Amino acid sequence: MPEDVPSQTASSPTHVPATGAPKPLLVACALIGLQALGLLVAAGVLLVDTTFGHPTDRASALLGAAFALAGALAFGFGARGLLRLRPAARTPVVVLEVLTVPVAYSVAFDSGRYAYGGPILLVALAVLYLLFTPPARAVLDREDPVR
Repeated sequence: MPEDVPSQTASSPTHVPATGAPKPLLVACALIGLQALGLLVAAGVLLVDTTFGHPTDRASALLGAAFALAGALAFGFGARGLLRLRPAARTPVVVLEVLTVPVAYSVAFDSGRYAYGGPILLVALAVLYLLFTPPARAVLDREDPVR
């Protein structure tokens, strides 16, 4: 390694500990990335359908596309933060996943669209489980500063 290349320090914003992220956290991040990709695709489909189709309410259709895009960005940044082992990234991801569970349940069971709601529900529950496994908690839990 060349001597003139500075090494990253613990205060560096892109620093990842040498141990790396545990496997449950990596799997959770991959699933969160799939969710982000799915929402990005949904936003694109809604935008194309709104632009070239004949929606009954164009403003509502565009708002739906904007919400899907915002969700995709939130999941994407959440996965990025978790990959960088940022403890603060877990809370927004958990909130989004908890909000996803009733929506997916409603789509799957109340609307009878099991092929859509079922996988969304399973992924949300899997991410919630994976984020609270002991290896993931070991790298994401904060120490109590008041001891």
